[in-house]
Amino acid sequence: MVSSAENLAPLKDELASGREALARAFLASTLSPARYLARHAHLVDETLRRLLETHPLPRGAALLAVGGYGRGELYPHSDIDVLILLAQTADAEDEARVHALVAALWDVGLQVGASVRTIEQSLALADEDITVATTLLETRLLAGSRTLYHAFRERYRTWLDPRSFYEAKRQEQEQRHARMLGSPFALEPNCKEHPGGLRDLQLLIWIARALGYRGGWAALATKGLLTSAEAQALSRCQSFIARVRIHLHLLARRAEDRLLFDHQEKLAQCLDIAGQDGRRPAEVFMQRYYLTVKQVLQVNAILMATFAEALFPERQRLPFPINERFQQRGDRLDVVSEDTFVRHPEALLEVFLLLAQRSELTDLTARTLRLLWAHRELIDDAYHLEPRHQALFLDLLRQRRGIVHGLRRMNQFGILSRYLPPWRRIICQMQYDLYHAYTVDTHTLMVVRNLRCFTMGEHAHEYPAMNALMFEFGQPWLLYLAALFHDIGKGRGGDHSLIGAEEAERFCREHRLDSSDAELVVWLVRHHLDMSRTAQKEDISDPEVVARFAALVGDERRLIALYLLTHADIRGTSPKVWTPWKERLLHDLFEATRRHLRQRRQGLAHDPLTVRLEEARRLLRFHGLRPEAETPFWRTLDTAYFLRHSAEEIAWHTRILYGRFQQEAPVVRARLLPDGEGSGIQLMVYTRDAPELLLRLIAYLAQLGLEVWEAKIHTTHAGHALDSFVLRPPNDLPARELLPLLEYELPRRLSQPGSPPEPDLGSRRLPRLVRHFPFTPQIHLNPDERGLHYVLNVTAIDQPGLLYKIVRTLARHGIAIDMARIDTLGERAEDTFLIRGEALESAQRRHALVSELTRAIDLSQAAK
Repeated sequence: MVSSAENLAPLKDELASGREALARAFLASTLSPARYLARHAHLVDETLRRLLETHPLPRGAALLAVGGYGRGELYPHSDIDVLILLAQTADAEDEARVHALVAALWDVGLQVGASVRTIEQSLALADEDITVATTLLETRLLAGSRTLYHAFRERYRTWLDPRSFYEAKRQEQEQRHARMLGSPFALEPNCKEHPGGLRDLQLLIWIARALGYRGGWAALATKGLLTSAEAQALSRCQSFIARVRIHLHLLARRAEDRLLFDHQEKLAQCLDIAGQDGRRPAEVFMQRYYLTVKQVLQVNAILMATFAEALFPERQRLPFPINERFQQRGDRLDVVSEDTFVRHPEALLEVFLLLAQRSELTDLTARTLRLLWAHRELIDDAYHLEPRHQALFLDLLRQRRGIVHGLRRMNQFGILSRYLPPWRRIICQMQYDLYHAYTVDTHTLMVVRNLRCFTMGEHAHEYPAMNALMFEFGQPWLLYLAALFHDIGKGRGGDHSLIGAEEAERFCREHRLDSSDAELVVWLVRHHLDMSRTAQKEDISDPEVVARFAALVGDERRLIALYLLTHADIRGTSPKVWTPWKERLLHDLFEATRRHLRQRRQGLAHDPLTVRLEEARRLLRFHGLRPEAETPFWRTLDTAYFLRHSAEEIAWHTRILYGRFQQEAPVVRARLLPDGEGSGIQLMVYTRDAPELLLRLIAYLAQLGLEVWEAKIHTTHAGHALDSFVLRPPNDLPARELLPLLEYELPRRLSQPGSPPEPDLGSRRLPRLVRHFPFTPQIHLNPDERGLHYVLNVTAIDQPGLLYKIVRTLARHGIAIDMARIDTLGERAEDTFLIRGEALESAQRRHALVSELTRAIDLSQAAK
């Protein structure tokens, strides 16, 4: 007996060969994206109709194409959505026919999303789910009862309420954009779902159809909903994004809509995009993509406003005059006349100021948005030198609300880049640094948004310390201005901080800012990286480090401003970069520096070490240790220990060891990070020092998948190792569950003789970005200022066991580590070690060490 699958083999082969022929024609550029999508849909139509010859529909039923397939657009690996529309509730025979048909669809090679419903069931489900209502909006009859299909179309038209549909789709779009952080400018965007992608184009067509408009963009222009220029722009954008998505499906051989780094270079080749001005083809391609979706968002905003005005005429009440340039229509701001921006160029900025000042205004009317875009070029090179315009721009930054929304709209409609010429260089500029997750302009506006959150009472529960400091600072607009310029020098070569400071200085001079305000803004831009560098790369428990940083800052006001800007900047880079440990480091540096500045201002002579020891003693008394109980243990420690550990850490170690510091058995204690930072673990290990002890420790931590954030290595006068670590557990393992494991297992591992076993890292995947960011490790080895140690800086691709590989290499050269600061920035690790050993005394041996370290951690060869 011949199986059903075997009977369908010829049809399956024909479908596959037809798809291959379409793909070849598309790749040879003989098919436009629109023709490819239409022909692919037609090919599947014919396959379905032939399939029905052997697997018929239930009696009286109709087979409908719905969704994108119903629209006649079918991407290479998109699901084929069909509705088997029944004339009545299915009986056993109908169910058997449906089951056989759906099974045959899959057997023939069609990835089908099939629904089986009556008209009543379909409309009932559409009442509950706007997604179902949307798919039913785009239907085509493929086979079956034409009478039933027309009855369904008539019932659906009667059921559909355009006003409710618009509101539901508008809210759906807002929620989707919010999930994507409101930005299409992530470095690996989703060309379908991200803002400005295909979904936003489809949304406009859906709402137009709900309003009764048929046809494409040109038809909407004919009806007066779009200008001819907007229609042409949307057509170009849709064709480009559709071409990208088709290529993406063909490259990935699956329904992949994310522009992953794996595909960006190949997509550039498919689109015949070459490199420009030293940029890779992938960078040029992605900038073109970002500019395309930016234009989609512009026209989407205009057309959504147009739809709202058509659907809700009662909201367009008689205009209420605001001034001679603007009026209020309902809840939207409107220009008084078509030539408002021509007669009053300052209105190009005033429009955003009014939106910020008047909470009753939710947006701009469609014609105001159109005119804003059309007249942006009135902002010429001399525009920002006009005092009226300068006052408007600065007033916007001083508002209590609407600042971020205004800046984003200004960026979206090309106003910000016209007013701030340096901004043009960072629009849609990618940052291939394994650190930032967004384009430069998007990251910058996120930093402004973060600073704004620090001023808002509704966010006080999230950032209580930042809110208090922002209130203390008192002039948040200066920080917004510094944020706008902090990365504006990127992509020009050289130090972007210095370039940005020059641009900020020019702006402040031209806008005649008060000299002290200007000096602060320029200083912040020039030094916006210094606080994070100090906190993450230096030993901030060392009073000399704090003193040097305090000398750089100069006063408490600058310190507060830099702390706020640094906090906002790191949070705005990537969701992966901000961690509780980074927050703690910044906080500790801020508090230590503020104490130093206050004591210096008050003329108080103090010994930082004495202050620290007194605080540690206070904590010990609080926990019940009698006076002088700590003395025997502390005598085994040198000054370096007390300088490298905080008072709280000293007290914790002392409480554990004060009666046990002479014993030979290892002592291991683990706890959650204090101050409620439950995502991290603090580990203390006290044992007799031995060769390869640190290597054994790191090997075990690597085997557990624990990421080391910080390590402080110390040897007592009595020859015991007292090592401290700050650890982050794997994402799938709660930190609290690891505490007993560490305390039980580590002493046993430390007592085992011989060299430590190599951790098994083979099962852990390398970062996929390694293939797309060829990154040679950067290793710098220099003596510290005192000449007692060497500082080893390692920058490399983050990878499983990175710290173990470094420690193993150092151990081979007889190098001791006194302190390690581990910093992971997205997919990039920047680690700093304070090391010592005889091998460092010879230039030749130092060179050999650096060479071996480079080979040990270089993934570029493995990625080829």
